Amino acid sequence: MEAPHAVGWLAPTELGRAALEVSPLPGGRSGIRARGEISALTRPSWEQALSELAGRHAGVSYVELSDVVFVDVAGVTALAVTAMNLPDGKVVVENPPPQLPRVLEMFWPDLDRIEVAL
Repeated sequence: MEAPHAVGWLAPTELGRAALEVSPLPGGRSGIRARGEISALTRPSWEQALSELAGRHAGVSYVELSDVVFVDVAGVTALAVTAMNLPDGKVVVENPPPQLPRVLEMFWPDLDRIEVAL
């Protein structure tokens, strides 16, 4: 059964024990909310969600991660590359897991296209 892509959002993806659900932000804010983990098993869904986010980007996009329990380095890389390829503006990452800001600071200390809001 193929995952529904109405409005371009992803249904929950479960591969093995890993799961990632991505949905639009409530209240009309431009962005996405992720829930679960971002790892090798869920990365295709994460990258697709980021690609769709970039396609709708208009100045500021929000990525709400308070319900993400883990993000691996490749998941942070996908976020950084998405932000670097935006024509303008920035991505505001809200409530990320602790490893995300550390990885950004380690590999992209001068990346001003991402703002982390803890």
